[in-house]
Amino acid sequence: MKELSRITLDPGVMGGKPCVRGLRVTVGTVIGLLAAGRSREEILQAYPYLEPEDIDQCLAYAAWRVDEREVTLPVA
Repeated sequence: MKELSRITLDPGVMGGKPCVRGLRVTVGTVIGLLAAGRSREEILQAYPYLEPEDIDQCLAYAAWRVDEREVTLPVA
């Protein structure tokens, strides 16, 4: 997987949710807007401090998280 340098996790920003470049815009917000049918152009107009690469990395992060599996280990 390529490095996701634009996605940050900081407990002091948005409760530690994955955000775009330390801004108060979460990956979930961007993905939710795309899922609701908003275009990239509409998102970039609504959040002028975002860049097209930010949206690309939000999608890549979401795809990685969906593919990730959590395995419960038995307690000894």
